[in-house]
Amino acid sequence: MAAPTRTVAPRPDHPVLVFWRVMKANPLSLFGFLLVAVIGITAVVVLVAPHLLVPYAPQQETGAIFASPSWQHPLGTDALGYDAYSNVMLALPLDLGIGFAVAGSALLLGGTLGLIAGFFDTPGTGSGWLSLSIMRVTDIFLSFPSLILALALTRVLGLGVGPTVLAISLTWWPYYVRLVRGEVLAVKHLPYINAARAAGVTEGRILLRHVVRNVLEPVVVFFTLDVGTVLVTYSTIAFIGVASRYPGPQPEWGAMLGYYQQTEPISAYPWLILAPGLAVFVTVFAFSLLGDGLRDILDPRTRRAFVRSVAPHEPPKEVPVAEPGPEPAPPTGIGASDPGASG
Repeated sequence: MAAPTRTVAPRPDHPVLVFWRVMKANPLSLFGFLLVAVIGITAVVVLVAPHLLVPYAPQQETGAIFASPSWQHPLGTDALGYDAYSNVMLALPLDLGIGFAVAGSALLLGGTLGLIAGFFDTPGTGSGWLSLSIMRVTDIFLSFPSLILALALTRVLGLGVGPTVLAISLTWWPYYVRLVRGEVLAVKHLPYINAARAAGVTEGRILLRHVVRNVLEPVVVFFTLDVGTVLVTYSTIAFIGVASRYPGPQPEWGAMLGYYQQTEPISAYPWLILAPGLAVFVTVFAFSLLGDGLRDILDPRTRRAFVRSVAPHEPPKEVPVAEPGPEPAPPTGIGASDPGASG
């Protein structure tokens, strides 16, 4: 005789199930994840083995001038005979790397200063004066538009990719100071932090183990969105001819836009402007969708709402259970209870 079965529902808080349900409830976020994955894999392939995806070198003449988009030249060619598709693809690792480099350096510097300014903000002490000094310097940087300040620093540091990346990084960290400090101030006085102090946990351990873990969610979301913002800022600086140069050994989307806007008639050859412009748009759009999806996944309240809204209605799995044995016989003999006996 087969053993009977009982139903066991799958754990609703399993990370894979939570991720799938949130993505299922928000298809645009899933599209953003997939698009960023495709962009990242393409950038790695172009960097490691460019011949797999790029048919021409950056300054290789194809022999066709102002060729319309075709199977051989998907995005056409310019006045120099360069293949626009090849240059757009070769610029992908550089632009993506600039976005991550600037946002990452700003996160490290600004995040560290924000942790110090928020956690050790005790008025009347040395740490309080340090926190006040950090915030006043941050306010000075924030009083200038980041793009204008980056342009001024680029003129001082020199032209080129390296000085421009350094100039943008020097203007980008104050945003992370403000964000991290605000999150730390909201967390540092919560009951579990006070309980950890009462238990004798050191301040450094509280900062690293309790405070940092609870401010990661907004910081990760902001960083993801910030990669696209950095890309737009660098492309703007390159567009006016301060950063990258085109044509050159290393193409860049903003420099390509600036060159084609000045030398090629847009009405006659619109695909030359569309190619790098569309690359910037797709990359920034993908990271925006990714940031929106990460916010839904990392925020517990939003995650629970999405999971409940798309909770599966499948029958739970059945697992075998042991068959119950025979019921025990009633006791007999002297001392056994007899319900029919009279008193």
